[in-house]
Amino acid sequence: MSYQLRREEVLDGDQLKSMLEESPARAAQAILIAAREGVLDAQALLGQILLDGQGIEQDQPLAVRWFEIAAKGGHLMARNMLGRCHEHGWGCTEDASVAAGHYRIAADAGLDWAMYNYANLLATGRGVSENQADALLLYRRAAELGHAKSMNLLGRYLEEGQHCPANPEAAFEWYRRSAEGGDFRGQFSHGSVLVDQGRTEEGLMWLRKAMDLGHSVFLQGAAHSLLQAPHACLQALANEYGEKYNQLVAGEVS
Repeated sequence: MSYQLRREEVLDGDQLKSMLEESPARAAQAILIAAREGVLDAQALLGQILLDGQGIEQDQPLAVRWFEIAAKGGHLMARNMLGRCHEHGWGCTEDASVAAGHYRIAADAGLDWAMYNYANLLATGRGVSENQADALLLYRRAAELGHAKSMNLLGRYLEEGQHCPANPEAAFEWYRRSAEGGDFRGQFSHGSVLVDQGRTEEGLMWLRKAMDLGHSVFLQGAAHSLLQAPHACLQALANEYGEKYNQLVAGEVS
């Protein structure tokens, strides 16, 4: 027997997210009700579950529509997700310049994820003119707000002295914070530095964490990088990365 939520049972955003983890189908129904009642978090969540097909039939164009509704209401993550949809062509025409516009609005309003996404476009010149200095500034702003992926990229700029004075000590600190924040690329960077410093056991621990969390594209590139490393322990670890890559690819194909 299906459970029907009544209008008076409309939940707030945090309650809906918690329900989504426990019962996606029931949560989808609650999210739909709350979204129709004008709850911004629910409208953004509805866009996300429609995009992913979580607890509800996947419908990417409809996801875009709900992100638009929530974004017009001032929901910054919905605005960021509109950028993601336009950047990747999810439910709409792929257009990096439109994506950049959405990212910039949310970034200017203080959303760390939007800063990161907009910085990625600036760093690669997609949809906007390439501007490494502005990209670095945004990565730093997002990193200072606690965004783990931005911490790793800020560390890279500082380690290599790209568009800023080289500062290896600051770079390594950002790698550590990124790793502890759960970013697999930050864990890879941090682990590699630790091995270079002779803290081999600790470094390998972080590199294996990165392997466990990373996706197939990351694993393939990381395995190649480890094979070129001067340390025998890293060359050996490349085999583990390769095995994990093969497992993921086999799972994606099946």
